Amino acid sequence: MIYKIRVILDAEEDIFRDLEIEAHNSLEDFHNTITQAFGFLGNEMASFYTCDEEWKQDEEIALFDMSESGSDVRLMNETFLEDIMTENNPKLIYVYDFMNMWTFFVELADIQPKEDGRAYPNVLFTFGELPETPPEKNFEAENSAFDFDDTFDNYDDLDFDENWN
Repeated sequence: MIYKIRVILDAEEDIFRDLEIEAHNSLEDFHNTITQAFGFLGNEMASFYTCDEEWKQDEEIALFDMSESGSDVRLMNETFLEDIMTENNPKLIYVYDFMNMWTFFVELADIQPKEDGRAYPNVLFTFGELPETPPEKNFEAENSAFDFDDTFDNYDDLDFDENWN
């Protein structure tokens, strides 16, 4: 089967690529397709993240395992599109180049049979030009029920000399 996927840069202006790729391809193949479609060299670290309908990030699927002792991180070359993206879970987040944090929203648009004589992966449509620098990110924590400002009414009551460990 062929996945038709839209990859959207997380930016104020619309910048996206519509891609076709075989469902049995690895996420590493998909990573290479995305980097080529957006004009990246493809030589930086990257990860996909599973997410929910509201784009809340979940499990990481990394290009390489950078831990020294070997970890349980899933790897792109061992993970296949059809195992991660489904009609019930059509979204992923893709981050390229962790120094610059190029962030993309990836969404499955359609699943169709493979067409004979057609080469895959394939760029179906491009819209917008990639800026020279990534859009700025505003990292904010979710609201918490715990309010640090209301924890202590009077900080003068704390004697740090007596309670210092």
